[in-house]
Amino acid sequence: MNWLEALILGIVQGLTEYLPVSSSGHLEIGQHLLGVTDGGLTFDIVVHVATVCSTLVILWKEVSWILTGLFRWNGKMNDEQKYALNIIISMIPIGIVGLLFKDFLDSIFEGSIVIVGVCLLITSSFLAFTHFYQPKEKENISPLHAFIIGLAQALAVLPGLSRSGTTIATGILLGNSKKTLAQFSFLMVIPPILGEALLDFKHIFAPSAEYIAEHGEITQIPTLSLVVGFIAAFISGCFACKWMISIVKKCKLIYFAIYCACAGILAIYLGL
Repeated sequence: MNWLEALILGIVQGLTEYLPVSSSGHLEIGQHLLGVTDGGLTFDIVVHVATVCSTLVILWKEVSWILTGLFRWNGKMNDEQKYALNIIISMIPIGIVGLLFKDFLDSIFEGSIVIVGVCLLITSSFLAFTHFYQPKEKENISPLHAFIIGLAQALAVLPGLSRSGTTIATGILLGNSKKTLAQFSFLMVIPPILGEALLDFKHIFAPSAEYIAEHGEITQIPTLSLVVGFIAAFISGCFACKWMISIVKKCKLIYFAIYCACAGILAIYLGL
């Protein structure tokens, strides 16, 4: 992977991590179109960590609000602690899937453009449904709703099934406030992404025989490509995160449904 390919894929990752179009699916399509076959795991970790950093920058006010109130106790749970608890609850499904089934799912779906296309069509249908079904909004996200949104996030481990699209659409269908839903969706993804990165690091530095048998040897890519990919993903991620929060408040997800449908059809065509 040269620096130009890293730049393109970094921008793709940064934009699609927050836009409801599936970052993993677009990375698969991008790598397929560019003919990139080396450094996949290392590069994925770097650009995903970059998008976490962009979330912390754009939503730092909310992050600092949670951290400030997290250890303050006045006899009952404050709003910050309730918010943090909801994030923890939302992590339970993806934690179970990540720890028990991640390697199995990766071995089945890795590199399958057709599956990416089918999942993009599912994402499209999900987003389109939210356009026509808009229940009365509830101001706060309940623990039950946080868990259900977490289940949606766990399903989004499939390449092409958008993490942000699935969680935001689920929250909208449950009747949660659009004003806080995008922020919650982006904050709840920080721990799982970092946890997944830590799990993947072991494969880079000490890959097991089983991992090598399933995925092949891990090819290292130039440091310049990693740096360029990180910066590209971070900058484009900052832009996309801020833009997506504004879009969700206006609930204009139908355009992304149309885009996902077109991208899904293209992916299926490329894979056949």
